[in-house]
Amino acid sequence: MDFSILKGKTITAIERKEDQLTFACSDGTSYRQYHSQDCCESVTIEDVCGDLEDLIGNPILVAEESVNDDHATNGRESNTWTFYLLSTIKGSVTIRWLGTSNGYYSESVDFAEIT
Repeated sequence: MDFSILKGKTITAIERKEDQLTFACSDGTSYRQYHSQDCCESVTIEDVCGDLEDLIGNPILVAEESVNDDHATNGRESNTWTFYLLSTIKGSVTIRWLGTSNGYYSESVDFAEIT
């Protein structure tokens, strides 16, 4: 699912459990940002820059994903940085994920509606 679906929605609650974020919206929808870990890779939230509370109660003005792949770090490892920018009138938050593997496994972040 495209992360930009959050644009225009009003988030009512954000829950963080380890390397998973859940966004509840005022229209009754909820979304989960996570990664299903496999044996030989790791995808984790490295940093949250900004205050997640700034995203609650006001419409999301910006919801963007950007990815930076680095497959030549040491010839055997692969790294993927994924940045998620969310902004409201109150402030902005950047969520930075890092995925590492031997290059064979997925390093992507999953974003899905909770049904």
